[in-house]
Amino acid sequence: MRRFRQEITDRKIIEEILSGSEICRLGFIDGQRAYVLPFNYGYHDNCIYIHCAHEGKKLDLLRKNNEVCFEIEHGVRMVKDSRACGWETTFRSVVGYGIVEIITDPGSKRFALDVLMKHNGAGNETDLDYPPEKIDLVTILKIRITEVTGKQSRNWPGED
Repeated sequence: MRRFRQEITDRKIIEEILSGSEICRLGFIDGQRAYVLPFNYGYHDNCIYIHCAHEGKKLDLLRKNNEVCFEIEHGVRMVKDSRACGWETTFRSVVGYGIVEIITDPGSKRFALDVLMKHNGAGNETDLDYPPEKIDLVTILKIRITEVTGKQSRNWPGED
């Protein structure tokens, strides 16, 4: 990382970002170009879970290359100033790489959906009651994180 003073080395903080954020951007390899999509997600045990349709460009790309890059930010806030060059952005973020596995087993799909729902605020068991036909209609992507780094803005609260 070029700005090492902004690097987050505390694994606990990286886990907080992964566990406490709402949107994960996934980067896929599309020949010589990147293809990036935002997803809501769930995080559990060093894995990111995402649901999607059974068909589409992302699945076509994953079948060719199941390695992805991801980005997740947390606490993003624009800090305005009376001077044009005085504006700042406050943030914490993680960028990482992972290997995608397409989950097909119904029990594993149900587990992944539970992770997604709980991560995004499901509060009771009825939130986790999925009709079997709905489970059949969804594709689950499990991203095993192989590498992750964290970064925070210089103006993050509590930092010098």
